[in-house]
Amino acid sequence: MRDRAILILSVLIGILAFTAAGLLQPRLTEMASEQYLALGVAGESRPEAQRRVSLSRIRSIETKKSVLSGQDLSFKYLGDIRTWTGKVGDDVAVGFETAKGQESIEAVVRGQGGFGLRYTDEAEDGAPPMVVLGTALGALRGLLVDYLWIKVTLQKEKGLLYEVMSDANLITALQPRFPEVWSFHGHNMAYNISVMTNTPEERWAWVNAGISLVRDKGVRYNPNSLLLCKELAFWFSHKIDGVADDAHLTYKRQFAREWQYLLGIPPQDYEQRKAWIKAIADAPDTLDGLYAKVPEAKDFVSELETKLAPLPPRYAFAADKRFLLLVGEWASRQSSPYARFLGLRAMSEEAATLVGIFDSTFGDPARARAGGALMAFLRKRVLVDAYNMDPALMSKYTAATGPLDWRHPAAHALYWARRGSEYGEHRITDDKDIYKVINNDRVEIQAMQALARSGLVQYDPFSGDNVTRLNDARWIKVIDEYFEVLYKKHYDVRGAGGDTFTNFHENFMKQAVRELYRTGDVAGGQAILDKLDRLYGRGSFNENTTYHVPIDEFVRSVTYGEFEMQPEVARSDVYSVLERGFREGLLLDNEQVLKEALEYARGLTRYFREARYNDFVNKFGEGRMKDLIGELDQSIPAVFTKILLDTSQPLLDRLIIFRKAPDEVRALVYDQVRPALELEFKSSRLASSGLVFANLVPEPAGIDAFRKAQAEAAKAKAEAVKQENRSDAERK
Repeated sequence: MRDRAILILSVLIGILAFTAAGLLQPRLTEMASEQYLALGVAGESRPEAQRRVSLSRIRSIETKKSVLSGQDLSFKYLGDIRTWTGKVGDDVAVGFETAKGQESIEAVVRGQGGFGLRYTDEAEDGAPPMVVLGTALGALRGLLVDYLWIKVTLQKEKGLLYEVMSDANLITALQPRFPEVWSFHGHNMAYNISVMTNTPEERWAWVNAGISLVRDKGVRYNPNSLLLCKELAFWFSHKIDGVADDAHLTYKRQFAREWQYLLGIPPQDYEQRKAWIKAIADAPDTLDGLYAKVPEAKDFVSELETKLAPLPPRYAFAADKRFLLLVGEWASRQSSPYARFLGLRAMSEEAATLVGIFDSTFGDPARARAGGALMAFLRKRVLVDAYNMDPALMSKYTAATGPLDWRHPAAHALYWARRGSEYGEHRITDDKDIYKVINNDRVEIQAMQALARSGLVQYDPFSGDNVTRLNDARWIKVIDEYFEVLYKKHYDVRGAGGDTFTNFHENFMKQAVRELYRTGDVAGGQAILDKLDRLYGRGSFNENTTYHVPIDEFVRSVTYGEFEMQPEVARSDVYSVLERGFREGLLLDNEQVLKEALEYARGLTRYFREARYNDFVNKFGEGRMKDLIGELDQSIPAVFTKILLDTSQPLLDRLIIFRKAPDEVRALVYDQVRPALELEFKSSRLASSGLVFANLVPEPAGIDAFRKAQAEAAKAKAEAVKQENRSDAERK
């Protein structure tokens, strides 16, 4: 009886404490001085007309009238994805969330309050008061976090997603080493709030903000969390690389643009790519370290700072993401045919000055060593500081797996899944949680599959086109070997853990047979077919003859019906057939092979363009299969470019292929491949043999007319995009 009374009393005390935490939460938040914007309602001077609006609740803010003088203010709102910059005294229109719903007012900015205005050199003194208060609460902090966690769960069920953001922010501040809330918070932004927006660009802002929150903050507080790494890997694979979201084409364009500006275009050759990413990993950690390693870099940076000084502060030199993106955009303009066609050297006088400065520094061949060393240093610092990614791990995983292109979302999925295994797997000690490890491994090998199907990226940020992504057969062997690693790793897991990967392996390798056969590597395809027969055919427990057939017959059976069920098979088929056509048709003078390959590519493109089930248009007006049809349209120049820049093949063979190609095909790629081929030629034996590059790679007949047509098409496309944006703005 006594024990029961004690138990009942304990429960009652717990309920009272929990209720008290809930009742105190609004007051605690106010005491914690959450950042707010102080507003004076226009035309009112009474104290009650003054408003304090929490920055986390602001949904929109527009400057109606700016004052000439006043204290500068700048803050982030809407999940830190938008920034308002102005002055105290500005007239603004503000929309924000209240307990009763959304409210809009016109007011005068009086100032900004909360912990954002406090500064100290000591991190613990400068911490937000909510965090200080939560720490002071001791054991009660857990009750407050529990209360908030239940509250956000109920809010989510009611669809109060913006309110969820505010309270989830408080949880991460009070208990930053709580991986589940970071995952919850990031998923809410990337998946729930993003789909409530009206444009693809707004969706991307929320998706990117959710990923950035977990990657840049959550993982910093929880570096050994397998959960957060797996969630990040899944979001990159499913949300950005997948096709389930209506705005996935926008995601792919924005992602490729950002990472091309950050890291540039990677070398196509695998060995060169490993050296390229290793150079970033091996770069010094500080500017002083850079100056010690490359002394001429000091004068290079000094000249940059001097030349940039007259420009606005947003162009100033700094080892940060802002400056690296400026240099990255400049570098992308140099290699962009569309930028050349459209005359996009600069869009303003300031930008023209900036381009001239970068031309005279980073673009000076005589200073390539200093400029290259500085770029490697900047990239390393930005990866670590802005993206919480370790260049040493990026280099390690590239060497251990395959040719990762960081413009592809699947490369990031692989990075985070493998990082989770390396740093978080040892913490899974309960057999009941082993599924977390298996799920993470699944995400990683599925990322490899995505890279095998579309890992060769070609993208011009100024074209307005979708990202061209080619299949990369180099990943076939990687996946085959990694399957064996995972099978052995999970062989003893209850529930036949290793067998969960066999269906994936069998299906992937079946498609690999088809792909290799189409490229003309019949021996490679036959070797895989024989292995399939040993593992899943006549050599399996369930003996069958599925794989004991002629390879051409097997390829036909695999291909039949796959185009409609798995459209990416069409992409792979076209690229493989074209690659074989160019190599055998031109190098071996087999005109029929090339003719059939070109006809096959054009015919399959026509089929997908005319197929009725491809007419579906999503809510943003983009065709369901627009990316695939666009890739098929670009398949001939994309594959021809891939072959010509493939440094694993003899340079002379590639030059012969170019010379023998039809003029209309050469014109498609001439401006793009010529600089890289010429650079390779100058460092080869061919240059010292008396051969002249211009004779080996002559301008195709009619190239001027082709360039003119391309320029007109580019301008027409730019005008169409401009008109579409204008129409969107009018509809809003």
